[in-house]
Amino acid sequence: MANAQQTAQSGVAGSSSGASSSGQSTTEQTKEAVKETVQQVQEQVGQKAQEVRSQAGTRVRDELDTRSTEVGEQVTATADAIRRVSQQLRQEGREAPAKYAEQVAERAERLGGYLSQTNADRLLRDVEAFARRQPWLTALSGAAVGFLSSRFLKASSAGRYQESVGQNGSSPRALPAGGLDTSDAPTIVGKS
Repeated sequence: MANAQQTAQSGVAGSSSGASSSGQSTTEQTKEAVKETVQQVQEQVGQKAQEVRSQAGTRVRDELDTRSTEVGEQVTATADAIRRVSQQLRQEGREAPAKYAEQVAERAERLGGYLSQTNADRLLRDVEAFARRQPWLTALSGAAVGFLSSRFLKASSAGRYQESVGQNGSSPRALPAGGLDTSDAPTIVGKS
């Protein structure tokens, strides 16, 4: 912008006689300077936006790596617990349930290892590949998660409401079976 103002000022100072040709060229010079300035600003904004996107992507990947490793360790610990249950069932002579528990433990252990060792990029690629292979299953899973989330939120909001009512010392008033009793209510006299 400073370049455009300097160009415009020098053009105004240089045209003392008011010739139309030099006035037109000054206007064109000013337009060109403004266009260049706008292009530079657009480039700078684009570069900053790219930097922000890159930083956000890096943060998301780092967080996904951390969380998947934590979940993987928890799943592996659960697999170990299931394996101990399987061994206890075998000691009690219950071979069929022990066999199923052992299979579940093996699968959980594989899942835990996968989550612990896989980086965020591979995990996202695998999820995308699964969604492409099984789109209906992915959609149904998303719907089920949404439904369960809404039920959870509804249940927890009722609990929060009851807690807040109890903390305020007031209780919600129920309407009588016949509706509101308006016999005591003041009447508003209006124009007829």
